[in-house]
Amino acid sequence: MTGVQTCALPIWQKEYDVRKFTYKWTWIDLKTAAKDENRYNPDFDRTSVAHTEEINIYPDTLCWVHDFTYSYNEPFTRNYFWHPAFDNYPVVGIRWKMAMAFSKWRSDFWNSFRADRGEVLTDYFRLPTESEWEYAARGGRDEAPYPWGGPYMRNKKGCILANFKPGRGDYPDDGGLYTVKADAYFPNDFGLYCMAGNVSEWTSTAYYENNYGFVWDLNPDIQYNAADSDPITLKRKVVRGGSWKDVAYFLQTGTRNYEYQDTCKAYIGFRDVITFLGRSIND
Repeated sequence: MTGVQTCALPIWQKEYDVRKFTYKWTWIDLKTAAKDENRYNPDFDRTSVAHTEEINIYPDTLCWVHDFTYSYNEPFTRNYFWHPAFDNYPVVGIRWKMAMAFSKWRSDFWNSFRADRGEVLTDYFRLPTESEWEYAARGGRDEAPYPWGGPYMRNKKGCILANFKPGRGDYPDDGGLYTVKADAYFPNDFGLYCMAGNVSEWTSTAYYENNYGFVWDLNPDIQYNAADSDPITLKRKVVRGGSWKDVAYFLQTGTRNYEYQDTCKAYIGFRDVITFLGRSIND
């Protein structure tokens, strides 16, 4: 027999065209709208600050193989994103805009649920800013290098307190060769799990080496919506927390790192935040 041979999929296996898994959302550029030449202009076209985006939202399952050539990660590519054994593991293989799209979808889903119940709508879910992330990671321990305090990676019983790269690369020494369940280690004093290790996390902040030199104390954040045609250095977004593949330095609450917004990695995930609105009259 000549020619190319093909192999049919097993009868139990379903295949989907993930190129069709897209999400469209609209966001408002409030900073542009707030400029004097716009806000005081009666002829200002409000639609000019409304931006609609549509992106593919299916995680990059091949990131497990692409990122680590000399390790056997094929089982993760085949199973990580659908097998129930990984239900409580952090999502990976997510580009920055995928995380933004999920936040928008989650906001719409949550507020639709509240509207059906006759409840007041909330603010939008979103990625945290870099400063918000660090505040949450510290858990009230302002001078501590790690979410649990520090300065060590083990407690008094000798148990490792996060999922990272111990020693010179003894990955399973902390109980996880790769990622682990999201609540596999003790939370910090704010009740937040894995603010150090497991997977690094996207923030909404654009990365510049000298960020701290020109931000304002009451708004320590820099946002930049990079276009696809922008130089690669403008596509850097701050990632925080360190991951299962990183040494302890990157797990410190004050350590900054970055990744390019249009890349998918097997060691970067995200978590949403929502702005706190007011307080109870009994507080």
